[in-house]
Amino acid sequence: MKKIWKLFITISIVFLASALGGLFTANSVSTWYQELAKPFFNPPNWIFGPVWTLLYFLMGISLYLIWISKSNSNKKTALIFFAIQLFLNVLWSFLFFGLQNPFLAFVEIILLWLAIFATIFYFYKINKMSAYLLVPYILWVSFASVLNLSIFLLN
Repeated sequence: MKKIWKLFITISIVFLASALGGLFTANSVSTWYQELAKPFFNPPNWIFGPVWTLLYFLMGISLYLIWISKSNSNKKTALIFFAIQLFLNVLWSFLFFGLQNPFLAFVEIILLWLAIFATIFYFYKINKMSAYLLVPYILWVSFASVLNLSIFLLN
């Protein structure tokens, strides 16, 4: 039962971050974002919700696997990088949608990518599955980086 609570807590943490990022996204996605010139490979708006929901769920499970791990080696560093990338994830929404600044958001998403990479690196040392669960996240952020840069260049 104790492990179920830990899983609930880790998933809740990442979904709280998602909700915070959503506060910045909600108003701009149907107004400012609609008016932007976008590249031909821009996905339809409806795809973002399901993709991010799955990614946040995987992030929560990944965090849970680190929390319950018996290994203490690198755990603190891994958790710090996880917190940094989660903060940067929310910050990107603020910069892109809140401030409506694709350039700053692009600079920041590079930092986010690096933080995700570092998280995967340290998670792998503790629990390989926790690292593998973050691979779809870094792949999506890689795609989002290209999309972000394209939007900046087109506008």
